[in-house]
Amino acid sequence: MGDPVSGTTAAGEDGSVLRVGVVGVGNISGQYFQAAPRLPNLRITAIADLDAERAAKVAADVPGARAAKPAELYAAEDVDLVLNLTIPAAHAEVAQAAIAGGKHVYGEKPLAATTTEARSVLEAAERAGVRVGCAPDTVLGTGIQTARAALDAGDIGVPVAATAFMVTPGHERWHPDPEFYYRPGGGPLLDMGPYYLTALVTLLGPVKRVVGMSSTLRPTRTIGSGPRAGTEFAVEVRTHVTGVLEHANGALSTLVMSFDVWAGQLPRIEVYGSQGSLEVPDPNGFDGEVSIFRAGAKEWEKVPELGGYRNASRGYGVSDLARALAEGVPHRSNGALAFHVLDVMESLLAAAESGESVTIGSTCERPAAVPAQARPEVQ
Repeated sequence: MGDPVSGTTAAGEDGSVLRVGVVGVGNISGQYFQAAPRLPNLRITAIADLDAERAAKVAADVPGARAAKPAELYAAEDVDLVLNLTIPAAHAEVAQAAIAGGKHVYGEKPLAATTTEARSVLEAAERAGVRVGCAPDTVLGTGIQTARAALDAGDIGVPVAATAFMVTPGHERWHPDPEFYYRPGGGPLLDMGPYYLTALVTLLGPVKRVVGMSSTLRPTRTIGSGPRAGTEFAVEVRTHVTGVLEHANGALSTLVMSFDVWAGQLPRIEVYGSQGSLEVPDPNGFDGEVSIFRAGAKEWEKVPELGGYRNASRGYGVSDLARALAEGVPHRSNGALAFHVLDVMESLLAAAESGESVTIGSTCERPAAVPAQARPEVQ
């Protein structure tokens, strides 16, 4: 399952700028608005939210943007792409509405709450001839892309295994409205897993089989900050998930995602090869230091920057889509990759429930590498 490569080519009045309508102005939206002025092939023209007053307030601070109702935004002639920053449970509904309006769509992760919903989004996009993009685009930064370049150059030989760890006591400590993290579509795997799994697929290729186990420490959580501090709410998802992923190339990745760990000193991601090991930075960031330990060496050494968009931030994946659309080539943070990552996560949870290994039904291509010192609007 993939995205159309050609799609609609119009991107603004002269084809050089993709006009973006933003739906959802929650916590993450500020990072997109901050990065947008650095991306010359994007222009934000409309902003919508279920809270119309909040949308108007945000739009007033974005030059050239206006507030709109969601339905108006989907139909607007000056919107080429809908940037979907809503909560996970609404991702598929918003994407479908945008596609029905003839718009390309780029969403926050995950692509949808379930693979069934996600498949419907991709099928609708294919019928409409529009593109689907999805976060995370952190893998396009210098951190993951430098690690990928080292792997592709054979610097640690044949990849044998990898580890990926994300542990925290939970988002309710700092988020004023954290319930959605603990409802279907949330949890540590669906929330943070896309960063780690997208990085692992970018580094090692698609996954063909998983095994796993999971648990839920307690049935309720308590909001720790904001005006609703002290409010108790129900937990509806697994809050600790661990598993092993078998990649198509034979490498085995061990994954731990948890909202039940107070502190840890685990590496974010490490890759182990026949001729050495590679330390990879936090995939929730765009940069970070990559280190290598070569067979026969006495210590780790820093890897110089070998690829990736420098000083990147959220929104670079949208700009990369705009560039790819103008050139008629595949974009990197694409729907097929996001679907495969969602499929892996869903399958891992199913494996944990059944106690048996699960074969992954989907696959995807590794996106094209990002060259060193690339700019998203031109490479």
